[in-house]
Amino acid sequence: MSEVRSAVFAVTTGDRLVTDLTGPVAEFAAEAGTDGLLHLLAPHATAGLALIETGSGTEADLDAVLRGLLPVDDRYAHRHGSLGHGRDHVAPAFISPSLVLPVLGGEIQLGTWQSVVLVDPNRDNVERTVRLSFVEG
Repeated sequence: MSEVRSAVFAVTTGDRLVTDLTGPVAEFAAEAGTDGLLHLLAPHATAGLALIETGSGTEADLDAVLRGLLPVDDRYAHRHGSLGHGRDHVAPAFISPSLVLPVLGGEIQLGTWQSVVLVDPNRDNVERTVRLSFVEG
């Protein structure tokens, strides 16, 4: 049976919708130095994880799509917090709070333009954690 290596790291999102996590995720995988699967979890009701291209305008495009799909207004039954906070709680149904990545020789296997990102529309709480769990295989 394979042993699971696990770690939790803190993420401060500030006013960003998208926070790039590729560096710390790659470092964690490199510590394993072997093949396996890396599971990531954002244990929050208003945050998700995604693979997207960063730095090319995709962050603004994602924000526009989310605002179109889930407007920031008072239509939501979940109404505590800032205006539109209910949509923050709906967003993880569209942007999963978890990802699984293959790791080969200690390197996460991403496409040329892919980055691992935390997507967090919630400005009421800018301190987040992400759990990484690696299973050798």
